[in-house]
Amino acid sequence: MRRMGASTIHQTIDRWHAYLRGDDPDGLDALLADDVVFYSPIVYTPQEGKAVTALYLAAAKQTLPGTGATGDGTTGPGTAFRYIKQVLADDTAVLEFETSVEGTYVNGVDIIRIDDEGRIVEFRVMLRPLKAINLVHRQMGEALEALTAGE
Repeated sequence: MRRMGASTIHQTIDRWHAYLRGDDPDGLDALLADDVVFYSPIVYTPQEGKAVTALYLAAAKQTLPGTGATGDGTTGPGTAFRYIKQVLADDTAVLEFETSVEGTYVNGVDIIRIDDEGRIVEFRVMLRPLKAINLVHRQMGEALEALTAGE
């Protein structure tokens, strides 16, 4: 693991959060390195390149937004996507999230590694429980099909 300024990973993750909030809707292209590799919790083979990674992240953004916050800070059906823990060190960020999809609780981790310029070179997603994985698998397939149909 190489050492880099702590501020680089913080700046990249701040930009990632801005993209997810909708503050920078076109920001994903600048965040991703051309040779980024995406590791899906569903697909065994790593997905290589900016275009396919952007496609998977766009589909995930559609699939995992949740169905609206409960308003009382609790988790469960109706909970919107949110990061609940964040660990940043050197060139890597680990972001734990939770949401609810079709009433099913989804808990996962995004592991993001960046290059010296602060671009994402590796994006891994891990999910639990199994019921959520199966549901997200179905919905991601539908979202990817819809996104690629427009090409």
